Amino acid sequence: MEIKAIKMFDGGFMNQPFAFGGEEGKEKFDDQIIYRSSLQNFLIDTGDEVILVDTGFQTGMSAPAKKLGAPLYMGEKIADYMEAFEALGYKPEQVTKILITHKHPDHTAALEYFPNAKVYISTEDADAMKLEGDNIIRATFEDGSYHNFPNSMKVAEGIYFIEAKGHTNGNSIIIAENEGLYYMFHGDVTYCDAALKANKLSIVFEDIKAARETLDRVREFMKKNPTVYLSTHCPEGYENLELKRVMRL
Repeated sequence: MEIKAIKMFDGGFMNQPFAFGGEEGKEKFDDQIIYRSSLQNFLIDTGDEVILVDTGFQTGMSAPAKKLGAPLYMGEKIADYMEAFEALGYKPEQVTKILITHKHPDHTAALEYFPNAKVYISTEDADAMKLEGDNIIRATFEDGSYHNFPNSMKVAEGIYFIEAKGHTNGNSIIIAENEGLYYMFHGDVTYCDAALKANKLSIVFEDIKAARETLDRVREFMKKNPTVYLSTHCPEGYENLELKRVMRL
């Protein structure tokens, strides 16, 4: 199994109130404390299948303007999603599955470019996006618990699609087991690794109670299993992958 980052934006920033203020309120945190930001999604090459975890924006999406003092700036655009995908040496028709953590466009907007892919997504987020067709697989979580997560489904050998509500009502995470490590693709459970370590939720959520339960489960899982945390919105996402760096809490 090979896991690769599909990098689209880098060199951005987010402030602490955005990244940490979900439960206690933005005013409890310092807007002059800044964390690095980026945007990347991921690809899993099992040897038999090419599986995407989320897809980025559509081709030609212009980069949001940099604004000093903004709560979140993704960074400078380094490539469209499809440019970054193809630069890894793959063709769209090779992709067999796309695993969607949640409905937001920086995770779903490029779905249309993969004609042969089955799209795995929660029922709630599929309904919110009005996704239809034989290629849309609404997660049933028929395989029961995975470690301390109550609801999961196995989508390939060593790869699990796991219910993790909160950021959206149908939020999910994906865990891939490889060579004794657990690679956790979490979407936006946190926006930066500093928030995970500080046990803080961002200000972006649909169900704050469920988001707290999910973050608690994520942290509990990491304390018991060697986990590489693959974030979408901070450079630690691709750095952790490159270094096979296990998260320490």
